[in-house]
Amino acid sequence: MLIKAAINGGRSPADHPAVPVSPEEQAAAVVKCLAAGANAIHLHVRGTNSGKVDFGKESLFAADIARTLSAVRETSPRALIGVSTGAWILAGRERLQAISAWEVPPDFASVNFSESGAAELTKLFLSRGVGVEAGLIDSDSAHALVVSGLTSECLRLLLEPQEQEMSAALQTVRAMEDVLSEAGRLPPLLLHGTEATTWDMMSEAISRGYEIRIGLEDTLVLPDGTVAADNVALINEALRRVASA
Repeated sequence: MLIKAAINGGRSPADHPAVPVSPEEQAAAVVKCLAAGANAIHLHVRGTNSGKVDFGKESLFAADIARTLSAVRETSPRALIGVSTGAWILAGRERLQAISAWEVPPDFASVNFSESGAAELTKLFLSRGVGVEAGLIDSDSAHALVVSGLTSECLRLLLEPQEQEMSAALQTVRAMEDVLSEAGRLPPLLLHGTEATTWDMMSEAISRGYEIRIGLEDTLVLPDGTVAADNVALINEALRRVASA
């Protein structure tokens, strides 16, 4: 089973001191996550301001992507590394232009099909040999993926319900699955929750045989509500759940 570590998201050290943001911090976090048992990494690259990493500013610009991926690959050359491409970072033509300029590409990228331009961005990545994780948050985004005709070309599909109440989140998952059933044979499915639904949704994913994701992007706390020390503590709990399933 794939266990993907989402090591930072849009969080900063103000949210949790173990959130890695600089290229060096992210490289060190990847080493630890892989050693703990994660077998893929999802990260959000930060930009620079006067030569220093800007903790609050995510980036899709080529120099920032190269700086972080190069640092990670220097310490973890065999790691499978994916990056976020969310429209909150850059959108429209500006996003496409920035990504087209990447000279150090990731192994895969997450493309949110709830956002405008997702199909075009997916085609760009595929043309460059970069795997695509299609991010789906509801039935509308699932429909957008299906009508794009790109479903089977994706590396995996991310089922990412945003509701914070479990029954509502599961209803959204069922709605997405119903839409995806129209596409025929599917790539692997990864199911994860966020914040309040993180751990219950992980148990649901494990019971279904879906791939899972965990990390400080999704939650800062362990199932008992205590604050996790770092990404490794979250991965350790995920591995315990997989082993006991």
